[in-house]
Amino acid sequence: DVQLVESGGGSVQAGGSLRLSCTASGFTFDDRDVGWYRQAPGDECEMASTISSEGASYYRASVKGRFTISRDNAKNTVYLQMNSLKPEDTAVYYCASARILPFRTPCGGGKNYWGQGTQVTVSS
Repeated sequence: DVQLVESGGGSVQAGGSLRLSCTASGFTFDDRDVGWYRQAPGDECEMASTISSEGASYYRASVKGRFTISRDNAKNTVYLQMNSLKPEDTAVYYCASARILPFRTPCGGGKNYWGQGTQVTVSS
């Protein structure tokens, strides 16, 4: 069975850091895009950061310079290091994988593989 298991969410104060991890199983990890989407209450799902099978990374403008995505294909794991967190980063963060991840998608929908989501809460 395909699984994406996330960990590392939690609550921090503004300016703090968190590291999200997502470990995949049940599919060939290293030839697919993998990344993180997020959804805050009342907002649409948005792509936060992705990394391609070749290692090319994307960051949405609001997280660029603060978040760093990386992947370890030997461990079938993708990481998101989040520094200088802001209250507006508060959301459920979802790990996803696809041959090519779409910029727009409902979190948990489409033809992508999804994790269960992990809550990140940043207080001011």
